[in-house]
Amino acid sequence: MKRIFSQVSFDSHGLIPAIAQDHQTGQVLMMAWMNREALEETLNTGQVCYWSRSRSKLWRKGESSGQQQRLVELRIDCDGDTILMKVEQKGVACHTGRKSCFYRLAKDGAWAETDPVLIDPKDLYGK
Repeated sequence: MKRIFSQVSFDSHGLIPAIAQDHQTGQVLMMAWMNREALEETLNTGQVCYWSRSRSKLWRKGESSGQQQRLVELRIDCDGDTILMKVEQKGVACHTGRKSCFYRLAKDGAWAETDPVLIDPKDLYGK
């Protein structure tokens, strides 16, 4: 594991952007942040873990919604400053209830929503 971390360039806050991509379809599902502890936990358990900047704590994907991500493959870019994870996504990845967080398309000078809500966020989080 030491050799893996020697090539990861965390930013001044100790974070690195992590992109989750569906391992079967190639669809980009989401982007979040990881610190060393989140990356280490992900590698050790196979369940994706992020760092929540808003809550200042580890965020295990799916811990409240059940929409977990299982790590299939981990890659790093040429500069060592962005992680790409190919994952098996259980359910939806986006807190809006969509498969992907990238559901808005720039079209005719505005944002157009392209993907439907698959699960009501109230059902995901009980709010």
